[in-house]
Amino acid sequence: MEAVRSKIFREEALRHHEGAQQEGDVLRISPSWTRWTYWTLLGLLLSALVYSLLGTLPEYATGPAIVKVEGQSHLTVDQPGVVSSVEVRPGQRVEQGQALVTFRSQEETASLERTQHEFDLQLIRVLRDPSDESARQTLTSLRAERELAASRQQARTLRAPQSGVISDLRIRPGQYVTPGESVVSVMGDNVTVSMVALLPGGYRPTLAPGRPLRVELNGFPHEYHAFTIESVGDQIVGPGEVRRFLGPEIADALELNGPMVLVRARLPSSTFKSKGRTFNYFDGMLARADARVREERILVALVPGLKGAMGHEDR
Repeated sequence: MEAVRSKIFREEALRHHEGAQQEGDVLRISPSWTRWTYWTLLGLLLSALVYSLLGTLPEYATGPAIVKVEGQSHLTVDQPGVVSSVEVRPGQRVEQGQALVTFRSQEETASLERTQHEFDLQLIRVLRDPSDESARQTLTSLRAERELAASRQQARTLRAPQSGVISDLRIRPGQYVTPGESVVSVMGDNVTVSMVALLPGGYRPTLAPGRPLRVELNGFPHEYHAFTIESVGDQIVGPGEVRRFLGPEIADALELNGPMVLVRARLPSSTFKSKGRTFNYFDGMLARADARVREERILVALVPGLKGAMGHEDR
């Protein structure tokens, strides 16, 4: 048998195998580290249990928000026409009554030119024959018509309704405008800035003035501003009514779904800071608003069936 084994395995391998046979040793566990590990895990488990019993999770009503600047005048045109001249530029300081934009209308221009031509003809007749009473009467009548036509043409000039700064200018010389079109905006000296949040209508019973409103402005991620709710709408409205409230300038920029309630918060300043720099709020800036509506214990959130058993009430 030994001869057979020696033929199968190398002699060196056999000697190494026979010499490697040793008894194993018992497993040695240090009692010191197992003891503090056990109590540490037990303490963490008890802490998590106590925290789940006493700790709470807030629930927020979340929706889009828009910055509204009040005290800003948006000037529109009431008659069609072509922009003749633009007398101001964005950011320029203007005074009340100052001319901003002048329009021209073909009908009014043609009427003024026709009246002026007839006035010149009658004036020539009067100069040739000062005793012609008929020409004098006609000249007097044409003078009144010319002044009326000139005043109508001058009325096509938009003037600043208040002192302030040009904040928006949407026209250029030669552009044709239609009635109701907004052409220029004037930011008054005394303006107030507010935030209008569009929150889900189902949260209306839990929303009230005086509660905090957290806002994150678009373009400034992870920078939150805390305001106080000033008013909450009494009615829950649909997307169509919200679009009418916002106006055509900004309504198309929002994706509105479902019933909503309008929540307004007044901003303490017309500026905000970001990374050490100061920026102005502008009408129509978009944001994301969160309003805390209730809280519930962590254990109830993990096991909803405990609400009735624990006598849980929303806060």
